[in-house]
Amino acid sequence: MLPLEGVRVLDLSRVLAGPYATMVLADLGADVLKVEHPGRGDDTRHWGPPFAGGESAYFLSINRNKRSIAVDLKTPEGLEKVKGLAARADIVIENMRRGALLKLGLGYEVLKELNPGLVYCSITGFGPGPDEDRPGYDFLVQARGGIMGISGFPDGDPVKVGVAIADIVCGLHASTAILAALHRRAESGEGARLEVPLFETQLGWLANRAQEYLVSGEDKGRMGNAHPSIVPYQTFDASDKPIAVAVGNDAQFANLCRAIGREDVAKDKRYATNPDRVANREELVATLQEEFARGTADEWVENIREAGVPCGPVNTLADVFSDDHVLASGMLRNVEHPAAGTLKMLASPILVNGERLPIRRPPPTLGQHTDEAGGWTPGG
Repeated sequence: MLPLEGVRVLDLSRVLAGPYATMVLADLGADVLKVEHPGRGDDTRHWGPPFAGGESAYFLSINRNKRSIAVDLKTPEGLEKVKGLAARADIVIENMRRGALLKLGLGYEVLKELNPGLVYCSITGFGPGPDEDRPGYDFLVQARGGIMGISGFPDGDPVKVGVAIADIVCGLHASTAILAALHRRAESGEGARLEVPLFETQLGWLANRAQEYLVSGEDKGRMGNAHPSIVPYQTFDASDKPIAVAVGNDAQFANLCRAIGREDVAKDKRYATNPDRVANREELVATLQEEFARGTADEWVENIREAGVPCGPVNTLADVFSDDHVLASGMLRNVEHPAAGTLKMLASPILVNGERLPIRRPPPTLGQHTDEAGGWTPGG
């Protein structure tokens, strides 16, 4: 039995943050009913190529374990259908413009009257404040929220993270908040109205970089693959390709130096402690880089790992999906899709009682489950 088996989620969200949150809940066993426009469906259905059986890879990546119904919310019939489903749902999640569902008669206060125990989660662009009515987009939030300002190399342009990480982390916050509200409801019987703003969640995962600035008033800006407060903790160029080395303490630093045949560097007083190494970063990194350039990435990774120091290759996606651990982990599954045939897909990273969460349903085609009307009969 999956942890959320029997929990009903009415998913009125689209694109990424909301669908990612509902995918997490679906993976954990919830019955997620995705409501889509009959003509166009979720915007991400059209975000390609590549496509598989007419379905975009983007849509496929974030909609496993869900069902889809096609409903036009601009018709009285559509509104009544969704309102009826909300009355029998445990969770409603939406990411429309602030106030849009309220105007349609699907706001929290209306649905709460029909379903007092409802957990209603809104993903917004910005929380309460001057910009609360502005829409949120991952790329713009990464720019305005500081992530682009600390990503990239000092002599290069600011860069975004390679996936829409602001949306993804916002979705994770939303699923966490929903699970907390469900836990509280189990004890009190009371539902909850949740709001998870994209911009504020991006600020929240500035994490140590934010606190370092708030403590020191110093903005260290873009540092490439280096760490602002740990050295050495970055990539180095081996003779054939880069490797990542993550030294977390002084003992690991001594082990690293021994692994590369430079015990003298570990004994140098300039590098005795991590604060010393941060203060003398440039000289130390230059010395280590000279050594790493003398061997291949595979040789260094093997030697350094053997010494008990975290180290790994910098992989392409082709490398990732031929990695021995990835292949043995159960993260890759073959899934039968009604339009695309056999699809290779990533599974959930979560394990319950030692078992990886299953892919029970392929990502749905548009409106595939409309005739089922959710199958949520009163009391059933």
